[in-house]
Amino acid sequence: MKAIAAGIGVVFLSPLLLAGTAMMVAAASSEAAATTSSFSNCLHDVDTDAVTKQVTKILDGASGKDVKVEGLTLPAEQVPNAQTIVATGISLDVPKRGQIVALATAMQESRLRNLGAGDRDSLGLFQQRPSQGWGTAQQIRDPVYASERFYKALLKVKGWQQMAVTQAAQAVQASGFPDAYAQWEPLATALQSAIAKTFPGAEDKPTKDGDKAKDTKPPASGCGPAEDGSSYGRIPEGSVPKGYAIPKDADPKARTAIDWAMHQLGTLYQWGGSCTNSHGPDPMGRCDCSSLMQQAYAKAGINLTRTTYTQVNEGKAISPDKLQPGDLIFSRGTAAVPEHVGMFMGAGLVIEAPKTGKPVRITPLKDWAILAVRRVV
Repeated sequence: MKAIAAGIGVVFLSPLLLAGTAMMVAAASSEAAATTSSFSNCLHDVDTDAVTKQVTKILDGASGKDVKVEGLTLPAEQVPNAQTIVATGISLDVPKRGQIVALATAMQESRLRNLGAGDRDSLGLFQQRPSQGWGTAQQIRDPVYASERFYKALLKVKGWQQMAVTQAAQAVQASGFPDAYAQWEPLATALQSAIAKTFPGAEDKPTKDGDKAKDTKPPASGCGPAEDGSSYGRIPEGSVPKGYAIPKDADPKARTAIDWAMHQLGTLYQWGGSCTNSHGPDPMGRCDCSSLMQQAYAKAGINLTRTTYTQVNEGKAISPDKLQPGDLIFSRGTAAVPEHVGMFMGAGLVIEAPKTGKPVRITPLKDWAILAVRRVV
């Protein structure tokens, strides 16, 4: 496998080819830096076969005029850069999951363009900054160097393979918009799959502990496939979306907890509130995010600790793409020290006590950038 990776490095990452790619994007990238602060439309249900067909056309030399890939506005520039990122990951023995993280990061930071400018002194595919020790400006503008630096930083992040893509990307990038990477995961997954197929024998890499990296579906963080709650449209605060019912196959204790939490809908949030009498006159009897979880599960006979910071250690960790009704979902802050918690209700919905001035409500899963999931039943 090492020999295959080395061969890929020679064939696809040669200085001549890199120089050609750099020259191709230099003129465009010198005009303006990418805007990374805003979300594009979420890309749901990406057709991997369709992406593979279009990506193959580009890699076979098509001009890009007739190539259409949703999410890529300049595929003739973007696909070769994506190929470089994947090939560099393969040559470094980075598992498929890491390659997806890298692609999603580059999509958000530069839209997969080798930019010559950006926020402050940010440059290149990953908008790395010379002033922050990522290398010289010339080095960072080399797509292979930039990819290598990203991967090496990612591999130093403890537990990155268990993180959501957006969390792993943020651990490397320290972006001012940490949730933004999630929107690119479906397309990044499709691109990785399409490009990896062009490298014979470039199967997914084993992890250091000998386990083969899992081919995971995009987790339900920010954007994701299947049920993300978007089909319900706008959900009026404090109401139950028309057609929702607690899933019949949910764990009985989870059903009890969800049902009790739903009876608190419409009651105002109170920071530090006990959630023991949310409909009563005393504000301190109302719910905050963690007391809603605590009291809901107390009715099911399960004792949870009081705060979000401790509830993130309750039960067992679950991958975001394995959600079941009753799971606790954590967001904001970091995975180790999250600042918010809600309860997954099934059907792509989450019940939460959001913040001061807002009532207990049901929100779609698509609005959540998941940092951690815990199963307590």
